[in-house]
Amino acid sequence: MNDQNNLIEEIFENDDQLTEKQKKIIVAAIESFAEKGYASTSTSEIAKRAGVAEGTIFRHYKTKKDLLYSIVEPMIAKFIAPFVINDMKKVLDQDYEQFEDFLRAMFENRISFIRRNLLLFRILVQEIPFQPELQKMFKKHIASKIYTRFEDLVDHYKAKGQLVDLPASTIIRVTVSSIFGYLIARNLLFPEINWDDEVETEQTIRLIINGVSPRE
Repeated sequence: MNDQNNLIEEIFENDDQLTEKQKKIIVAAIESFAEKGYASTSTSEIAKRAGVAEGTIFRHYKTKKDLLYSIVEPMIAKFIAPFVINDMKKVLDQDYEQFEDFLRAMFENRISFIRRNLLLFRILVQEIPFQPELQKMFKKHIASKIYTRFEDLVDHYKAKGQLVDLPASTIIRVTVSSIFGYLIARNLLFPEINWDDEVETEQTIRLIINGVSPRE
């Protein structure tokens, strides 16, 4: 794995409870799932990439789905959740004068995070919509812990007259979907495009602000 994914290596390669073969299997599975998706990846491909027999995988993991969960759950629960929450809190807890300034800080924060964790981001985006258990993990460890703080922040800017009088949930949905829509397009759908993050950030912020600002 490259330096962009060194956090994944930290989680598994430094785990003394895993055998060396398990670590090879997990690293191979992460790379394969990220490249081809869970459904299109076979255990025989993972075994070949890891340099082990396919039977070795099933000695440690009953099914391919068990292997996926053994990768994603510790990432979310033990490392990614506290990292994301602490990282996001740095943005959410800052007293930005303008909602626009908050958006810019949040955008920059997420671009930096995804650059360091691209394989993880790819797996989560690809698999969460189709894996109910992963949805529960994500909601439990990340989404629910951030949402309330985000809601308070929206109410704060509404009280200052900077946001339209819509439910906080609507403003959050518009904001989050716009930011992550760009990040998904940039990193997963069209990575070959020569993206200018600074320009795209400002254009996306303008679109969000135009949509959520009160009309004169």
